[in-house]
Amino acid sequence: MTNESLQELLGSWFPNPEASETSLQAKVSNDVEVLDENLEAQALVNPSLLEFKEEGSQFLNVIVPKEYLHGLMKKLKSNSETSFDYLFCLSGVDWGNELGVVYHLESTKYRHTIVVKVTTEDRENPAFDSVCDIWRTAEFHEREVFDFFGIKFNNHPNLKRLFLTDEWEGFPLRKDYVDEINMVIK
Repeated sequence: MTNESLQELLGSWFPNPEASETSLQAKVSNDVEVLDENLEAQALVNPSLLEFKEEGSQFLNVIVPKEYLHGLMKKLKSNSETSFDYLFCLSGVDWGNELGVVYHLESTKYRHTIVVKVTTEDRENPAFDSVCDIWRTAEFHEREVFDFFGIKFNNHPNLKRLFLTDEWEGFPLRKDYVDEINMVIK
């Protein structure tokens, strides 16, 4: 499956209601000026709730709103056209103003790969739905992300620190983490 056809399929799973409203408004109007304005607005509205990028990558990158993460991931694995049965990487990321998780998925049946990204601006209580009920390997990856970034995973069966002790304070891979004792000063 090409990136373009994969993008079209995934976009159809999560259509943007605002795009259909803009399209409907354009169809209802008989005024040429209003019609032109509506068509311009329609071009600006993403037809899908998902955002797609290739970022110079050979893999399609999908940015998903966190409330649709679990539904998208479940469909990516169970849909016969995608069959993403292998989660080979799950990483936490601190982009400065946002925390997020990046998932790399592969279909061993079709040999295609996709990257799914989810972000939150909530640095005080970041949380996403767990995908360990979909891919068992996510259980330890999510614990690692929790341990180093403080991102919680809803419905995780055993979310606790994996590498650091329970007494450890803070999350060392966050950009705002400060460790006065172990700081290297040049």
